[in-house]
Amino acid sequence: MAKKKNVFVIGHKNPDTDSICSAISYAYLKNLLSERNNGEFNYVPSRAGQINEETQFVLNHFGVEPPKYISDIRPQVSDIEYSRTGGVHEELSLKNAWYNMRKEQIVSLPILEDEKLKGIITIGDIAYSDMDVYDNMILSEAQTSYKNIVETIDGEMIVGDIEGTFDEGKVVVASANPDVMESYIEPHDLVLLSNRYEAQLCAIEMDASCVVICTGAVVSKTIRKMAKEHGCRIISSPYDTYTVARLLNHSMPVRHFMTSDGLITFKTTDFVDDIQEIMAKKRFRDFPIVDKHGNYAGMISRRNLLDLEKKRMILVDHNEKTQAVDGFEEAEILEIIDHHRLGNIETTAPLYFRNQPVGCTATIVTQIYDENGIEIPPQIAGLLLSAILSDTLMFRSPTCTPIDRIIAERLAAIADVEIEDYAMDMFDAGSALRSKTANEIFYQDFKKFNDKKINFGVGQISSMNKKELAACTEKLLPYMEEVKDKSGLDFVLFMMTDILTESTNLLMVGEMSKEVIGEAFHVTPGEHSAELPGVVSRKKQLIPAILNQLP
Repeated sequence: MAKKKNVFVIGHKNPDTDSICSAISYAYLKNLLSERNNGEFNYVPSRAGQINEETQFVLNHFGVEPPKYISDIRPQVSDIEYSRTGGVHEELSLKNAWYNMRKEQIVSLPILEDEKLKGIITIGDIAYSDMDVYDNMILSEAQTSYKNIVETIDGEMIVGDIEGTFDEGKVVVASANPDVMESYIEPHDLVLLSNRYEAQLCAIEMDASCVVICTGAVVSKTIRKMAKEHGCRIISSPYDTYTVARLLNHSMPVRHFMTSDGLITFKTTDFVDDIQEIMAKKRFRDFPIVDKHGNYAGMISRRNLLDLEKKRMILVDHNEKTQAVDGFEEAEILEIIDHHRLGNIETTAPLYFRNQPVGCTATIVTQIYDENGIEIPPQIAGLLLSAILSDTLMFRSPTCTPIDRIIAERLAAIADVEIEDYAMDMFDAGSALRSKTANEIFYQDFKKFNDKKINFGVGQISSMNKKELAACTEKLLPYMEEVKDKSGLDFVLFMMTDILTESTNLLMVGEMSKEVIGEAFHVTPGEHSAELPGVVSRKKQLIPAILNQLP
C-alpha cells in the first residue's frame, strides 16, 4: 500500500485558541473522511507559532497533544525521495566497494562508523587507485587486513590467523631462483610464489610475514610446518601470479582512498532552496545527508530535485499573506476555512474556499462535521467549544451570531462542560498577565495588515480583570515602539479588552495612529491610548473602521 502524502492543516502566526483547535479538529475530520474514501492524504494538525496559556489550558483540559510546529513550510530535504544508499565500514576492500556500487548502480559510497559519516569514496576514487602507479609498499602503508587480501584473491588462509593486518614490508613477486631471492626479500614482506618448493622455503627462511601460493599449488606439510615455526602466514589462491599481483591492490581498505576532509553534508531539515545554491557551486555527483542526530541518512543528487513535490496545506482561521506561515508561497494550498475578511493570498489553481460571517472558524468546522454525518467525539467537541467561547468572548463579541451560540451549546453537551464555569476558568488561565514579559503579552494574539500601502499591526488580549489589564500598559508601550521600528510598520495598536464591561483600552504607537483612531471612532485619543466603549472585536469592529480611514 502506497504511503499517504501529508497535508498540513495550519492556522495563522501567533495562533489563538480558534487557530489551534480548528486545525486539530479539521485534521481529525479530514482523516476520517480520507479513511472512508480510501484517500491518498494524511492530514497533520499544525501550528505556525507558540501556544498561549489559554490554548494550553484547553489542550490540557481535554487531554490533546499540541499540533506539530512548523516555522517554515518550504520544501525540505526530508520531503525529497533521496537515495537511502547503505553505508560501509572503512575496512571494506576496494574490490567489494566496487561490487557494491555496481550492484546498487551508484557512483558514491558513504563510509560510516557508528552510523556517523566518516568519509565518501566514489567510482572515480577507485579508478584512480587502479590507474595510479604505486610502489610496492602501498599495501602495508594502507594497513591492509589479511581478510581483505584473502577475499580479494579468492584465496584460503591455510597457515596462520586470518585476523590481522599487513602493516609492514613490501609486496614481492618471487620469480627468480632462491639465490637471487635472498638479495631482495626482507623480513615482513608479502611474497607471491608458485609451486616451487625451494622458493617457498627461501621466502619463509627470510622471515616473510606472508607467502601467497598461486595457481592453487599444493603446499607440502614441511612448508606448512616451517611457516608455523617462523610465524609466516600462507595463503593459497587459484589465480596465477600475474592475476594475484593485479588484484592485490584491490584488497586495500577504502579508508586509504576515501575523502574525509571538507565533506559537504546536508541535514534532513535543510530547505531545498538553500541546498540548491550549494549544489550548483559544488559540482559533486552526490551529497550525503544526515539526520537531526548527526547520523547518516542517505545521498542526494541534482536529479532527486527534479520530481520534488510542493508541500500541501489547508489554511484555517486566516487568508492573508502576513498571517500565513513562512514559505507558504512555495506550498500548494488545497483549502481555506475562515471567517475573516477576504485577504490577499493568491493560488495557482482552484481550491475549496469556505468563508462564512460567523464568530469563529470552529463554528464552520462543526458544520462540516454535520454535513458529512460525522459524530463529534467529546474531546473534539471540547476543542471546538473552547474556540467559539474564546473568539466570541463568551458570546459578548459583536461577531457572535445565533449559530455560534446554538453550536456552542450543543458542543458543551457533547463535551459534558458547563459553559460559564468553563469559560471563566479558560479566560483566567489566559489572562495571567502580571508575570508575563511584554513580548509574551504582545505576541499572544498579534496580526499584521496591509491596505493602500499602509502597513500596520494589531494585537489583543482579553481579561475579566480590569486592574490586570491596566498593569500591562507601562511595559507594552515601549515594546510596541520596538516592534513598529523593527517590522517597518506605519503604526501598531494593541487592544486591551475587558470582557465584563465589553470595552477596549486601545494602546497606540505611530504618527498616524491617533488621527486614524480619532476619525474612525469619533473619540479624542490620549497621548498613546484611546477608550473604546463597546469595541471588543478586532475583526468586525476595529479593522473595518481603520481601513475606512486609511488615505
